[in-house]
Amino acid sequence: MIDPLFVTVAVLAVLIVGLSKAGLLGGLGVVGVPLLTLVMAPRDAAGMMLPVLLCMDAVAIWMYRRECDWNIIRIMLPGAAVGTILGWVLWAVVSDAAVLLMVGVVTLLFCIDAVFPLRKKLEGLPPSKPWGTFWGGVAGFTSFISHTGGPPFQIYVLPRRLAPAVYAGTTAFFFAIVNTSKLIPYYFLGQLNAQNLLLSAALAPVGVLGVFVGVYLVRRIDARLFYRIAYWLVFSLALQLIWEGGSRVIAGS
Repeated sequence: MIDPLFVTVAVLAVLIVGLSKAGLLGGLGVVGVPLLTLVMAPRDAAGMMLPVLLCMDAVAIWMYRRECDWNIIRIMLPGAAVGTILGWVLWAVVSDAAVLLMVGVVTLLFCIDAVFPLRKKLEGLPPSKPWGTFWGGVAGFTSFISHTGGPPFQIYVLPRRLAPAVYAGTTAFFFAIVNTSKLIPYYFLGQLNAQNLLLSAALAPVGVLGVFVGVYLVRRIDARLFYRIAYWLVFSLALQLIWEGGSRVIAGS
């Protein structure tokens, strides 16, 4: 029997992630797994989302195939590889709640820092390799644990003030590579089981639709408005992640 609540939450979560994949909702796509945990186990939610994310990644990189800052990709990927391996090793040790809380706190600090002159002076400067490698590592780790690599990625990339389409394309290529690298570990961890793959197949079209709608809107939105919306969404997301992660940590203690 189909559970209306499950269908509603799952469709909403995947649609939000799809819009975010297109670069429309900033980092709001990281609410996908937290939303799904309302109706399914966190680890199953992560496993089910991976094939859906890969479908959305494929569409996004095709749509933005000529719009990517490859210098940023080269700087961040080595750290992301280390973070992915660390996430695999610590999969059974680190809780979803701890990851959500950590990502939320870091993201909130990023938003607070963004309003000070120092942050504004840094915007537009050439990307720092050590800084990018570090945040690439954090993005790889949090992406592996709960698909919440967006905020750490944005901490490094948003201050670069890329054109909206280039920002979206860089995001798409980075996470397409990171998500592909998670397939083998997720398989050995038992997350790509038949039930999760069946759910993935059912929800993938929703995610792909979200990407197409998001791409259409990103190409027609003013850059200044785009970044204003992105920063406010990331701030709201930080508060949501802190609340969600903190509540789960307290409940589990």
